[in-house]
Amino acid sequence: MTIISRLFQLYQLAIVVYILMSWFPGAYNTRVDQFLGQICEPFLSIFRRFIPAIAGLDFSPIIALLVLQLAESGLFYLITLLIY
Repeated sequence: MTIISRLFQLYQLAIVVYILMSWFPGAYNTRVDQFLGQICEPFLSIFRRFIPAIAGLDFSPIIALLVLQLAESGLFYLITLLIY
């Protein structure tokens, strides 16, 4: 289970780094951003469709991270049920 937990943590970190890069001008023109954009944007775009920006602030990453944590907890609960 630790491998699955680490993968969830790594993806959450990737989302946080991707979002923080928006604060720095020119950061979106790097290879790191292109890579993070490819892995984070498909997941974030799901939430951007339903959660509009409020006063120019995008709150969809917060909801995306919460859903990711809930998915991790649910997955561990299911694994626990299947094992025991």
